Amino acid sequence: MNGVDGALAARILDMLELTSLGEDDTPEAIVRLCTAAAEGRHPAAVCVYPEHVTTARRTLDARKAGEIAVASVVNFPDGSSNLARALRETRRALAAGADEIDIVFPWRAYLGGDREAGPLMIRECKAICGARVVKTILETGELDDRLVIRELALATLDAGADFIKTSTGKATVGATLLAARVMLECIRERGGRAGFKAAGGIRTLAEAGPYLALADEILGPGWATPARFRIGTSSMLAEIRGVLAIRA
Repeated sequence: MNGVDGALAARILDMLELTSLGEDDTPEAIVRLCTAAAEGRHPAAVCVYPEHVTTARRTLDARKAGEIAVASVVNFPDGSSNLARALRETRRALAAGADEIDIVFPWRAYLGGDREAGPLMIRECKAICGARVVKTILETGELDDRLVIRELALATLDAGADFIKTSTGKATVGATLLAARVMLECIRERGGRAGFKAAGGIRTLAEAGPYLALADEILGPGWATPARFRIGTSSMLAEIRGVLAIRA
């Protein structure tokens, strides 16, 4: 591994969200995930289902890694237009100790002509979360038109989302560089204040690097920080730490 690989690995680790969103996740699996996160140089966050938030928070705190954020998913993965459900799940996740909420935009309703359900859901979710981070998942793999991706991204940003995120990781198509470019351009258009999260099918440094390079290109080399840029994956940590160990 060369110096560029090591620098990239260190930079991405700081922006990594370790993700465990399996239907059969157990508390023991979440403890293992959080224990791995707490070792050595830390990632930005872990992302788990609401029922595992308490386990994640306790595990990180017990290992003196309380600065690692705990994110949780709501309205997930289907992106229902049921506002009461989304807000109920948000309240439960926050009560359990979540620092960040990843909420799926009701994209099917939007495509069906309902332009109000999605922005309303994001505004109401943000009102509950206050200063805590709200990331809105657009499920871009199901939106095969860049103009539609742009519409959803701008609607979400205008509704107050702190981040826009590509995918749930549950659809056939996850993150793509095309969708990322459209989303990052929308963030730039709205002043560069919101963040971007790439998730869904990104498993290696070679796959993650182009997303970070795209952010540098569109928003400038100083824009992408853990507060504004994330990569969601469950499988890259060992590779990153291997690169960093070789570099050291």
